[in-house]
Amino acid sequence: MFPIRDSIPSRRFPVINVAIIVVCSVVFLFELSLGPHLEEFILRAAFVPARLFGAPPAVAVPGPYPGLFGNLLTILVSMFLHGGWMHIIGNMWFLAVFGDNVEDVLGHGRYLLFYLGGGIFAALAHGVTNPHSVLPTVGASGAIAAVLGAYMVWFPHSRVHTLIFLGFFVTTAELPAILFLGIWFVLQFVEGTMSMAAAGQLGGVAWFAHVGGFVYGFLLAKALRATGAVRIPPPRHTIWYH
Repeated sequence: MFPIRDSIPSRRFPVINVAIIVVCSVVFLFELSLGPHLEEFILRAAFVPARLFGAPPAVAVPGPYPGLFGNLLTILVSMFLHGGWMHIIGNMWFLAVFGDNVEDVLGHGRYLLFYLGGGIFAALAHGVTNPHSVLPTVGASGAIAAVLGAYMVWFPHSRVHTLIFLGFFVTTAELPAILFLGIWFVLQFVEGTMSMAAAGQLGGVAWFAHVGGFVYGFLLAKALRATGAVRIPPPRHTIWYH
């Protein structure tokens, strides 16, 4: 499933959401400009769980051990790095669809802190489940998963116009956000559980970063709503003509 758009327009221009998309895009172009030096840059700049949690003595960890502050810095940097065109396009599209409404609720400053906090929590969730992994971790998907978790709490009845792939057959459907995001979360959890046997050494998708980010966003959104720290605007859906 892939979201095309949601049914709730933002009430103000999503300054931070757009800024994050622009920064990630510029950083990706910078990555492309590095050419043969890209691998060395990624090894030093990206988050590597074994640097933080320690690796068995026989395992060589790439790059320096940057310490606690250095690990936090690589987590922050990793949120703006991506591994390819499909990686960044998919992440930025999800952020564009769901992030503007979450920023509407939180306001610009709190949204930035929420987003960065989600990325940090997601990286730590990946590290805890793969503590000896020496593979660099890059991507904004953990932070974006936090945005999805908050969206599910605050806009469960929004409609998501969705592209659905059924083998060679492709169709579209309008799904409630709670269903779309619920299916998305279950898929991440199942894939993450199935990948545990690989012990984080085969590369691919950091599924538990997605799970951790989503749980962070979901629980924090519930807490903010319960304490009255945020006000959820009444739904204002767009009308789609078929």
